[in-house]
Amino acid sequence: MNISVKELAERLNCPFEGDGKTVITGVASLEMAGKGDLVFLSKPKLRAFLEKTDASAAILPPGEPFDRIPVIRAADPHLAFVRAVQLFYSPYRPQPGIHPTAVVSISARIGAGAAVGAYCSVADDVEIGAGAVIFPLVTIYPRAKIGEQTVIHSGVSIREDVKVGSRVIIHNGVVIGSDGFGYLKGEDGSRIKIPQKGIVVIEDDVEIGANTTIDRAALGETIIRKGTKIDNLVMIAHNVEIGENGILAAQVGIAGSSKVGKNALLMGQVGIADHVTVGDNVFIAAKSGVTKDIPSGSFVSGSPHLDIRDWRKVWALMPQMYDIVKDFKKLKVRVEKLEKNK
Repeated sequence: MNISVKELAERLNCPFEGDGKTVITGVASLEMAGKGDLVFLSKPKLRAFLEKTDASAAILPPGEPFDRIPVIRAADPHLAFVRAVQLFYSPYRPQPGIHPTAVVSISARIGAGAAVGAYCSVADDVEIGAGAVIFPLVTIYPRAKIGEQTVIHSGVSIREDVKVGSRVIIHNGVVIGSDGFGYLKGEDGSRIKIPQKGIVVIEDDVEIGANTTIDRAALGETIIRKGTKIDNLVMIAHNVEIGENGILAAQVGIAGSSKVGKNALLMGQVGIADHVTVGDNVFIAAKSGVTKDIPSGSFVSGSPHLDIRDWRKVWALMPQMYDIVKDFKKLKVRVEKLEKNK
């Protein structure tokens, strides 16, 4: 794709400075850019790379002086750059149609323009929406529903009765709708499996990272609300509900029947115990262990979790703990001597 700086600025709804006829042919990082590339600067500490770049144009914040190459001004340069990248880059998508090696039930309903790849298995009464892409080696159990323009990559398993919305992206190795981990202890001490008869509902515009698992509900629904983005290697247990536009980073684990509010940010390796409610707009720092409810708007860290201000106080003291303990032992000896000399 070739586009002038002027036309690109118009598409991004941003003002520009310099030669608007300069042609942009691609996008790159500040360090790797060459002639024809577009770059961006969002952090002042990277200014030195901007000074040396061979790019043909840059997206900069207002007030950042630079006139060596044409400049597009944006309040959020990174966001504007991402939108520019979308103009230059389209992910690979196969041609519509059903591959000859795919096994598709005669009762399955495949929407117009959908693609079903090699060696896929599509069971009875499955619905696949228009424009959906099912890459090779995907297994879809009976009665599952896949929305329009959804993309499911190789190696994914979608279990029976699962509902997946529109424009969802499901990466390799994901399992949606496997049985929740629920057992009771029998009279003889054996483990009695609790039937997992519920379903999983994935709403629109969700993205699910590679090798993530989302368990079906024991009763009712496990729900991932619209716009939520889930990283690789995340485990979501039965009857969990994740609110709209959440972010779940790698190796998050959420135990059964917990609820996470909208716009929550769960960083890497966060663990949430069962039957916990996390409010809206909550930030949970990496490796935190959540054992009780968290009110909306909180920022927590640690295991068990603490308000971030308390957590910082605790860890500010930790390097001093050895000396504090030594002093305490000395004081204890002195007190014992004083007690004996009474």
